Amino acid sequence: MRKPTVIGNWKMNGSRDGVRSLVEALVAQQSSCEAVICPPFVFLEQVSEMIAGSELRLGAQNVDWHESGAYTGEVSTAMLLEFGCEYCIIGHSERRAIFGETDQQVASKFAACHKAGLRPVLCVGESREQRLAGDTEAVVERQLSAVLEFSGIASFAEAVIAYEPVWAIGTGETASPEQAESVHVTIRSMLARLDARVSENIEILYGGSVNDENAAELFEMQNVDGALVGGASLRAEAFGSICRFAHESGRTQ
Repeated sequence: MRKPTVIGNWKMNGSRDGVRSLVEALVAQQSSCEAVICPPFVFLEQVSEMIAGSELRLGAQNVDWHESGAYTGEVSTAMLLEFGCEYCIIGHSERRAIFGETDQQVASKFAACHKAGLRPVLCVGESREQRLAGDTEAVVERQLSAVLEFSGIASFAEAVIAYEPVWAIGTGETASPEQAESVHVTIRSMLARLDARVSENIEILYGGSVNDENAAELFEMQNVDGALVGGASLRAEAFGSICRFAHESGRTQ
């Protein structure tokens, strides 16, 4: 059963005082959908304590696939679980493009989350050049295939997929609802060839300059089950509005 889901990716933003003010405002809003906030690692404990007892869920922005060891600067699934994380963003386009993460590394991170009981939020999407070349479906299918070959279709039963066209992230340019729907259909169809039940039940979110002005229109699409939100998630009122739009879309199947 799919449920409206909105995930806020704070990226490398925040301060102790700023986080306190933001989370207090978010908790006071009483989220109307599955709302997840993903702060930087250093604020996980603070946020975890503040949202205890609320309907908000906690997620991380990244993780390493090793369980422990000499991996300076990395964080394991066990560490995230210890601070109350339930979700973890995997393969965000910024991780792929800026830090050079490969499809294979993303697949390893997905597998680590699945094994540990963290719900992976697998990000896939194409660059502007790839879209203009007509390669959107091929890119998305390649990124999905790497994870499917590594972990199998059954692992997607507890996962979330976020389609985030790289050309729309942080640019103010958003894919049209029809463009988003088309790619979401491609993703769901690809999974359906392997397991119809998993395909029907998995939440597929859209990410790419989502805000409180365009979210409602995006959520009208049958296969857009919510959003992965960047900048707008740093504004409590905007994030709350997006959650409300997701709930009102009646996406629950």
